[in-house]
Amino acid sequence: MHSAFWGELLGTAILILLGNGVVACVVLKDSFGRDSGWIVITAGWCFAVMAGVFTALAIGSSAHLNPAVTVGLAVASGNWSLVSTYVPAQLIGAMLGATLVWLHYLVLWPGTDNPRAKRACFCTAPAVPNLPANALSEMIGTFVLVLVAVAISSSRVSPAGPAPGLGPIIFGLLVWGIGLSLGGPTGYAINPARDLGPRIMHSVLPIAGKGSSEWQYAAVPIAGPILGAILAGLVARAVPV
Repeated sequence: MHSAFWGELLGTAILILLGNGVVACVVLKDSFGRDSGWIVITAGWCFAVMAGVFTALAIGSSAHLNPAVTVGLAVASGNWSLVSTYVPAQLIGAMLGATLVWLHYLVLWPGTDNPRAKRACFCTAPAVPNLPANALSEMIGTFVLVLVAVAISSSRVSPAGPAPGLGPIIFGLLVWGIGLSLGGPTGYAINPARDLGPRIMHSVLPIAGKGSSEWQYAAVPIAGPILGAILAGLVARAVPV
């Protein structure tokens, strides 16, 4: 099963299972991890990224796990050949990962009576709703994600590239830093598949008392990251890093 498609699909599924899994661990009422806080959530997403990237690389993809990263790198390089394979795989993987989170926490959903908390286990929502400001936050976060990701692999940083096995760890730490510094306004989706795939599953899965899937917000964590990634790609192309 050595292929780019399956690498992106399964890597993204692991990313979402562990990333949204840590959110469920922290916010669901009967969880042992309840109320353990933002540091736990951001750390969990860091480790989720590491695990997803290692999985994707081992199976055969470049481990983008994120349509914004795929688009941003395509803009930077001028090579769009991966988009048609990677983006569908990322979305399907995100839906699979979200379904596994639902199954893993199956007996805990009834004990939580807060629809917003349940939705947070799948997709993002703004701390203060303001669509232009929320989109700007997603743009900034994703701009940092893509530009620094390009810098990590720069020959100026390391002529031979990162040491084998080190890249996923560095990339996970980058996502941790983004979450700690920039995650407050929107919960840092910075990944259209990470938000859209689980939002779809939230809308269709039989979760008692789940409330609205907030589709009126769904365009923000899609458009904001894509625009931020395109801007980072243009910068990387204009000023090679």
